[in-house]
Amino acid sequence: MVLNRDSIRNGIVQEIAEEGERLGLIRRLSLEERIASREKTLAARPPGVNDVWVFGYGSLMWNPAFHHVDRLRGRIYGYHRAFCLKTFIGRGSPDKPGLVLGLDYGGSCQGIAFRVDPGNLEEELDVVWSREMVADGYCPTWVTMHTERGPVPAITFVMNRTYERYVKGLPQETIARMIAEAEGRIGRCAEYLENTVQSLDELGIADGPMHRLLVQVRELEHIGND
Repeated sequence: MVLNRDSIRNGIVQEIAEEGERLGLIRRLSLEERIASREKTLAARPPGVNDVWVFGYGSLMWNPAFHHVDRLRGRIYGYHRAFCLKTFIGRGSPDKPGLVLGLDYGGSCQGIAFRVDPGNLEEELDVVWSREMVADGYCPTWVTMHTERGPVPAITFVMNRTYERYVKGLPQETIARMIAEAEGRIGRCAEYLENTVQSLDELGIADGPMHRLLVQVRELEHIGND
């Protein structure tokens, strides 16, 4: 399945979420709840900030899926990327749930931010919210990116630690196994990790926790294929 701007606007993420809701796996946010979340986030825009940037640390880095007019690499502090959100449908199944990335507290995180097309701000942010805020897994949060152009305020999606699918403290071997085995409507969980690592390589991060995790996942996939 191709996840892009058109498929998101046509409701593919909502369709997947509805399936999860029927199975009792998630509570899907209503359209009204998503709009209220988006408006509340925009209302919290720092004073004097006109441009809206969205900071990506996982799939948004390599597949933003919304129209943007600028792209900038940067680092935020106080959060780090972690495979801490369990997925039963998108990149996993009820029998073999996968894991996707969230921003958890502590440390720092390098990523890529995109300046949303100001001529279609509401429409493009609707694409972002339809994708990221399908449920209560994330908290839209304003952060400060440290970039070559100086500090830049941006919206990012921080892990909601009260969410029932938030997981913390899993052994690295368990995380690798779940990623190696999981596949869902959107694709393989391992592919998600591979694309993330490729984006990190492009940022100049040639060796880090995600790279080491990918080595473990590929070893498990090799063993599984033997």
